[in-house]
Amino acid sequence: MTDFAVALALVLVIEGALYALFPVQMKRMMQTVLALSEQTLRRAGLVSAVVGVAVVWLLRR
Repeated sequence: MTDFAVALALVLVIEGALYALFPVQMKRMMQTVLALSEQTLRRAGLVSAVVGVAVVWLLRR
């Protein structure tokens, strides 16, 4: 459970840093995401989740 909490904290650090360092680009990216279809977002989310699980599995092996 500690590893999970650390992972969530790192996500917040990385996301916060992106918003702090590149606010204009992050706004532009949000506009782009809003223009995507739900199907495309679903696929991108699934691919990201699978890649994330694979990376964790490889690192923990």
